[in-house]
Amino acid sequence: MISYLEFEKPVAALEARIAELRETARGGDIDISSEIRRLEGKSAELLASTYKALTPWQKTQVARHPARPHFKDYVEQIFTDFLPLGGDRRFGEDQAIVGGFARLAPQFGGGRVMLIGHEKGNDTQSRIRHNFGMGKPEGYRKAIRLMEMASRFGLPVVTLVDTSGAFPGVEAEERGQAEAIARSTEACLALGVPMVATIVGEGGSGGAVALASAERVLMFEHAIYSVISPEGCASILWRTAEKAADAAEAMKVTAQDLLTLGVIDRIVREPVGGAHRDPATACASLGKAIAEELAALSGKSADELRNLRAERFLKIGA
Repeated sequence: MISYLEFEKPVAALEARIAELRETARGGDIDISSEIRRLEGKSAELLASTYKALTPWQKTQVARHPARPHFKDYVEQIFTDFLPLGGDRRFGEDQAIVGGFARLAPQFGGGRVMLIGHEKGNDTQSRIRHNFGMGKPEGYRKAIRLMEMASRFGLPVVTLVDTSGAFPGVEAEERGQAEAIARSTEACLALGVPMVATIVGEGGSGGAVALASAERVLMFEHAIYSVISPEGCASILWRTAEKAADAAEAMKVTAQDLLTLGVIDRIVREPVGGAHRDPATACASLGKAIAEELAALSGKSADELRNLRAERFLKIGA
Protein backbone atom coordinates (compact mmCIF):
# COMPACT_ATOMS: atom_id res chain seq x y z
CA MET A 1 0.00 0.00 0.00
CA ILE A 2 1.36 3.40 -1.01
CA SER A 3 1.93 5.97 1.73
CA TYR A 4 0.94 9.35 0.28
CA LEU A 5 2.69 12.61 1.02
CA GLU A 6 0.71 15.77 1.79
CA PHE A 7 1.06 17.22 -1.72
CA GLU A 8 -0.09 13.90 -3.24
CA LYS A 9 -3.59 14.07 -1.74
CA PRO A 10 -5.34 14.81 -5.09
CA VAL A 11 -3.61 11.75 -6.57
CA ALA A 12 -4.56 9.71 -3.50
CA ALA A 13 -8.23 10.67 -3.92
CA LEU A 14 -8.23 9.59 -7.57
CA GLU A 15 -6.48 6.30 -6.84
CA ALA A 16 -8.92 5.58 -4.00
CA ARG A 17 -11.81 6.16 -6.41
CA ILE A 18 -10.20 3.80 -8.95
CA ALA A 19 -9.83 1.12 -6.27
CA GLU A 20 -13.52 1.50 -5.36
CA LEU A 21 -14.60 1.13 -8.99
CA ARG A 22 -12.43 -1.97 -9.44
CA GLU A 23 -14.06 -3.52 -6.39
CA THR A 24 -17.50 -2.65 -7.75
CA ALA A 25 -16.63 -4.12 -11.16
CA ARG A 26 -15.62 -7.43 -9.56
CA GLY A 27 -18.96 -7.86 -7.86
CA GLY A 28 -21.39 -6.46 -10.44
CA ASP A 29 -22.71 -6.94 -13.95
CA ILE A 30 -22.17 -3.36 -15.12
CA ASP A 31 -19.18 -2.72 -17.38
CA ILE A 32 -17.31 0.28 -15.95
CA SER A 33 -13.92 -0.56 -17.45
CA SER A 34 -13.94 2.56 -19.65
CA GLU A 35 -14.49 4.79 -16.60
CA ILE A 36 -11.68 3.04 -14.75
CA ARG A 37 -9.33 3.56 -17.72
CA ARG A 38 -10.32 7.24 -17.90
CA LEU A 39 -9.57 7.77 -14.22
CA GLU A 40 -6.30 5.83 -14.49
CA GLY A 41 -5.20 8.11 -17.31
CA LYS A 42 -6.22 11.17 -15.33
CA SER A 43 -4.35 9.89 -12.26
CA ALA A 44 -1.18 9.18 -14.26
CA GLU A 45 -1.29 12.67 -15.81
CA LEU A 46 -1.86 14.31 -12.41
CA LEU A 47 1.01 12.33 -10.85
CA ALA A 48 3.36 13.26 -13.69
CA SER A 49 2.45 16.95 -13.59
CA THR A 50 2.75 17.02 -9.78
CA TYR A 51 6.25 15.50 -9.81
CA LYS A 52 7.35 17.68 -12.69
CA ALA A 53 6.76 20.79 -10.57
CA LEU A 54 7.98 19.71 -7.13
CA THR A 55 9.37 22.43 -4.88
CA PRO A 56 12.66 21.83 -3.02
CA TRP A 57 10.72 21.15 0.18
CA GLN A 58 8.49 18.62 -1.57
CA LYS A 59 11.59 16.92 -2.98
CA THR A 60 12.92 16.77 0.58
CA GLN A 61 9.78 14.90 1.60
CA VAL A 62 10.16 12.49 -1.32
CA ALA A 63 13.84 11.90 -0.47
CA ARG A 64 12.78 10.95 3.07
CA HIS A 65 9.87 8.71 2.04
CA PRO A 66 10.08 5.57 4.23
CA ALA A 67 9.32 3.31 1.25
CA ARG A 68 12.25 4.53 -0.85
CA PRO A 69 14.77 1.78 -1.61
CA HIS A 70 17.50 1.44 1.01
CA PHE A 71 20.98 -0.07 0.99
CA LYS A 72 19.78 -3.67 1.24
CA ASP A 73 17.34 -3.11 -1.64
CA TYR A 74 20.13 -1.83 -3.89
CA VAL A 75 22.29 -4.80 -2.91
CA GLU A 76 19.50 -7.19 -3.92
CA GLN A 77 18.70 -5.44 -7.21
CA ILE A 78 22.07 -4.14 -8.48
CA PHE A 79 24.75 -6.37 -6.92
CA THR A 80 25.52 -10.03 -6.34
CA ASP A 81 27.89 -11.93 -4.03
CA PHE A 82 27.78 -9.21 -1.37
CA LEU A 83 30.14 -10.12 1.49
CA PRO A 84 29.65 -7.67 4.38
CA LEU A 85 32.68 -6.77 6.47
CA GLY A 86 32.24 -5.41 9.99
CA GLY A 87 34.07 -3.50 12.68
CA ASP A 88 36.54 -0.62 12.77
CA ARG A 89 39.22 -2.62 14.66
CA ARG A 90 39.17 0.05 17.37
CA PHE A 91 35.81 0.24 19.11
CA GLY A 92 33.03 -1.80 17.54
CA GLU A 93 30.55 -2.33 14.75
CA ASP A 94 28.30 0.46 13.48
CA GLN A 95 25.31 -0.81 11.52
CA ALA A 96 24.35 2.60 10.18
CA ILE A 97 27.22 2.27 7.68
CA VAL A 98 27.39 -1.06 5.88
CA GLY A 99 30.06 -2.25 3.47
CA GLY A 100 31.86 -5.14 1.90
CA PHE A 101 32.92 -6.89 -1.29
CA ALA A 102 30.34 -7.18 -4.05
CA ARG A 103 29.88 -7.69 -7.78
CA LEU A 104 27.68 -5.71 -10.08
CA ALA A 105 24.87 -7.89 -11.39
CA PRO A 106 25.51 -9.47 -14.84
CA GLN A 107 23.23 -6.96 -16.60
CA PHE A 108 25.50 -4.19 -15.28
CA GLY A 109 28.76 -5.82 -16.32
CA GLY A 110 29.51 -8.05 -13.33
CA GLY A 111 32.57 -6.10 -12.16
CA ARG A 112 33.94 -6.50 -8.64
CA VAL A 113 33.65 -3.49 -6.33
CA MET A 114 33.93 -2.42 -2.71
CA LEU A 115 30.41 -1.32 -1.77
CA ILE A 116 29.84 1.06 1.17
CA GLY A 117 26.71 2.93 2.18
CA HIS A 118 24.22 4.08 4.77
CA GLU A 119 21.37 1.81 5.82
CA LYS A 120 18.33 3.47 7.41
CA GLY A 121 16.20 0.35 7.90
CA ASN A 122 12.65 -0.20 6.73
CA ASP A 123 10.68 -0.86 9.92
CA THR A 124 10.86 0.22 13.54
CA GLN A 125 13.21 -2.53 14.71
CA SER A 126 15.62 -2.26 11.78
CA ARG A 127 15.64 1.54 11.94
CA ILE A 128 16.67 1.42 15.57
CA ARG A 129 19.29 -1.26 14.81
CA HIS A 130 20.75 0.85 11.98
CA ASN A 131 20.39 4.08 14.00
CA PHE A 132 18.28 5.61 11.20
CA GLY A 133 21.35 5.72 8.95
CA MET A 134 23.23 8.14 11.20
CA GLY A 135 26.81 6.91 11.31
CA LYS A 136 29.00 6.93 14.41
CA PRO A 137 32.81 7.31 14.44
CA GLU A 138 33.30 3.56 14.25
CA GLY A 139 31.14 3.50 11.09
CA TYR A 140 33.32 6.05 9.32
CA ARG A 141 36.48 4.32 10.53
CA LYS A 142 35.10 1.08 9.12
CA ALA A 143 34.54 2.89 5.81
CA ILE A 144 38.17 4.07 5.87
CA ARG A 145 39.33 0.49 6.49
CA LEU A 146 37.27 -0.78 3.55
CA MET A 147 38.51 1.97 1.23
CA GLU A 148 42.11 1.16 2.12
CA MET A 149 41.36 -2.51 1.45
CA ALA A 150 39.86 -1.60 -1.93
CA SER A 151 43.01 0.29 -2.87
CA ARG A 152 45.14 -2.66 -1.82
CA PHE A 153 43.16 -5.09 -3.99
CA GLY A 154 42.61 -2.66 -6.88
CA LEU A 155 38.82 -2.60 -6.52
CA PRO A 156 36.69 0.42 -7.46
CA VAL A 157 34.65 1.90 -4.63
CA VAL A 158 30.91 2.51 -4.94
CA THR A 159 29.05 4.36 -2.17
CA LEU A 160 25.32 4.71 -1.56
CA VAL A 161 24.69 7.84 0.50
CA ASP A 162 21.42 8.16 2.41
CA THR A 163 21.66 9.88 5.79
CA SER A 164 20.21 12.90 7.52
CA GLY A 165 23.70 13.40 8.97
CA ALA A 166 26.25 11.76 11.23
CA PHE A 167 25.02 10.79 14.70
CA PRO A 168 25.20 13.89 16.95
CA GLY A 169 25.14 12.12 20.33
CA VAL A 170 27.58 12.87 23.14
CA GLU A 171 29.13 9.40 22.96
CA ALA A 172 29.91 9.90 19.26
CA GLU A 173 31.63 13.19 19.99
CA GLU A 174 33.58 11.56 22.82
CA ARG A 175 34.86 8.93 20.39
CA GLY A 176 36.01 11.52 17.84
CA GLN A 177 33.12 11.99 15.40
CA ALA A 178 34.58 15.06 13.68
CA GLU A 179 38.00 13.44 13.29
CA ALA A 180 36.50 10.24 11.87
CA ILE A 181 34.43 12.18 9.32
CA ALA A 182 37.45 14.27 8.29
CA ARG A 183 39.63 11.19 7.87
CA SER A 184 36.94 9.39 5.88
CA THR A 185 36.71 12.38 3.54
CA GLU A 186 40.51 12.35 3.26
CA ALA A 187 40.48 8.62 2.49
CA CYS A 188 38.02 9.22 -0.38
CA LEU A 189 40.22 11.93 -1.87
CA ALA A 190 43.39 9.84 -1.54
CA LEU A 191 42.01 6.67 -3.14
CA GLY A 192 44.12 5.23 -5.94
CA VAL A 193 41.15 3.38 -7.47
CA PRO A 194 37.98 4.71 -9.16
CA MET A 195 35.23 5.93 -6.84
CA VAL A 196 31.61 6.57 -7.76
CA ALA A 197 29.37 8.08 -5.08
CA THR A 198 25.59 8.09 -5.38
CA ILE A 199 23.16 10.23 -3.38
CA VAL A 200 20.11 7.97 -3.27
CA GLY A 201 17.95 9.72 -0.67
CA GLU A 202 19.17 12.28 1.85
CA GLY A 203 22.72 13.54 1.61
CA GLY A 204 23.06 15.32 4.92
CA SER A 205 26.07 17.35 6.06
CA GLY A 206 29.53 15.90 6.74
CA GLY A 207 27.96 12.50 7.34
CA ALA A 208 27.25 12.38 3.60
CA VAL A 209 30.40 14.14 2.35
CA ALA A 210 32.55 11.58 4.18
CA LEU A 211 31.31 8.92 1.73
CA ALA A 212 30.78 11.15 -1.30
CA SER A 213 34.13 12.84 -1.99
CA ALA A 214 34.53 10.97 -5.26
CA GLU A 215 35.56 11.87 -8.79
CA ARG A 216 32.02 11.08 -9.98
CA VAL A 217 28.99 11.97 -7.86
CA LEU A 218 25.58 10.79 -9.06
CA MET A 219 22.26 11.80 -7.56
CA PHE A 220 18.72 10.54 -7.88
CA GLU A 221 16.28 12.98 -9.44
CA HIS A 222 14.32 13.54 -6.21
CA ALA A 223 17.17 13.15 -3.70
CA ILE A 224 18.61 16.07 -1.70
CA TYR A 225 22.18 16.99 -0.71
CA SER A 226 22.99 19.79 1.72
CA VAL A 227 25.27 21.01 4.51
CA ILE A 228 22.40 20.97 7.01
CA SER A 229 18.78 19.88 7.01
CA PRO A 230 16.21 22.51 5.95
CA GLU A 231 14.73 22.34 9.45
CA GLY A 232 18.14 22.91 11.03
CA CYS A 233 18.88 25.83 8.73
CA ALA A 234 15.48 27.40 9.46
CA SER A 235 15.99 27.00 13.20
CA ILE A 236 19.30 28.89 12.96
CA LEU A 237 18.20 31.65 10.58
CA TRP A 238 14.58 32.20 11.62
CA ARG A 239 14.50 30.55 15.06
CA THR A 240 11.72 28.22 13.89
CA ALA A 241 11.64 24.96 11.94
CA GLU A 242 8.36 26.09 10.37
CA LYS A 243 10.43 27.99 7.80
CA ALA A 244 11.96 24.74 6.51
CA ALA A 245 10.35 25.14 3.07
CA ASP A 246 11.95 28.60 2.68
CA ALA A 247 15.29 27.20 3.82
CA ALA A 248 15.11 24.33 1.31
CA GLU A 249 14.49 26.84 -1.48
CA ALA A 250 17.41 29.06 -0.45
CA MET A 251 19.87 26.23 0.16
CA LYS A 252 19.70 24.76 -3.38
CA VAL A 253 19.34 21.19 -2.11
CA THR A 254 17.90 19.59 -5.26
CA ALA A 255 19.75 17.53 -7.84
CA GLN A 256 18.87 20.06 -10.54
CA ASP A 257 20.41 22.98 -8.61
CA LEU A 258 23.46 20.98 -7.58
CA LEU A 259 24.17 19.86 -11.14
CA THR A 260 24.16 23.52 -12.21
CA LEU A 261 26.55 24.40 -9.37
CA GLY A 262 28.90 21.53 -10.21
CA VAL A 263 28.41 19.77 -6.86
CA ILE A 264 27.23 16.61 -8.63
CA ASP A 265 28.04 15.22 -12.06
CA ARG A 266 24.92 13.36 -13.15
CA ILE A 267 21.23 13.07 -12.33
CA VAL A 268 19.72 9.57 -12.36
CA ARG A 269 16.08 9.59 -13.42
CA GLU A 270 13.46 8.13 -11.09
CA PRO A 271 10.17 6.49 -12.08
CA VAL A 272 7.21 8.88 -12.24
CA GLY A 273 6.07 9.41 -8.67
CA GLY A 274 9.48 8.73 -7.14
CA ALA A 275 11.67 5.70 -6.48
CA HIS A 276 9.30 4.47 -3.76
CA ARG A 277 6.56 3.81 -6.34
CA ASP A 278 8.71 1.55 -8.49
CA PRO A 279 11.89 0.50 -6.64
CA ALA A 280 12.90 -2.09 -9.27
CA THR A 281 12.96 0.48 -12.08
CA ALA A 282 14.81 2.98 -9.87
CA CYS A 283 17.44 0.36 -8.97
CA ALA A 284 17.87 -0.59 -12.63
CA SER A 285 18.45 3.05 -13.60
CA LEU A 286 21.02 3.47 -10.84
CA GLY A 287 22.81 0.23 -11.67
CA LYS A 288 23.13 1.26 -15.32
CA ALA A 289 24.49 4.69 -14.37
CA ILE A 290 27.05 3.23 -11.93
CA ALA A 291 28.25 0.72 -14.54
CA GLU A 292 28.66 3.46 -17.16
CA GLU A 293 30.64 5.70 -14.80
CA LEU A 294 32.94 2.88 -13.67
CA ALA A 295 33.58 1.94 -17.31
CA ALA A 296 34.52 5.56 -18.10
CA LEU A 297 36.99 5.62 -15.19
CA SER A 298 38.62 2.25 -15.83
CA GLY A 299 42.20 2.35 -16.98
CA LYS A 300 43.01 5.66 -15.30
CA SER A 301 46.08 5.76 -13.07
CA ALA A 302 45.96 6.58 -9.36
CA ASP A 303 47.39 10.05 -10.01
CA GLU A 304 44.83 10.74 -12.74
CA LEU A 305 42.00 9.76 -10.43
CA ARG A 306 43.27 11.95 -7.58
CA ASN A 307 43.67 14.87 -9.98
CA LEU A 308 40.10 14.37 -11.24
CA ARG A 309 38.81 14.60 -7.66
CA ALA A 310 40.86 17.71 -6.93
CA GLU A 311 39.70 19.40 -10.12
CA ARG A 312 36.00 18.69 -9.60
CA PHE A 313 36.02 20.02 -6.03
CA LEU A 314 37.97 23.16 -6.99
CA LYS A 315 35.43 23.88 -9.73
CA ILE A 316 32.35 23.68 -7.48
CA GLY A 317 30.36 26.90 -7.62
CA ALA A 318 32.66 28.50 -10.19
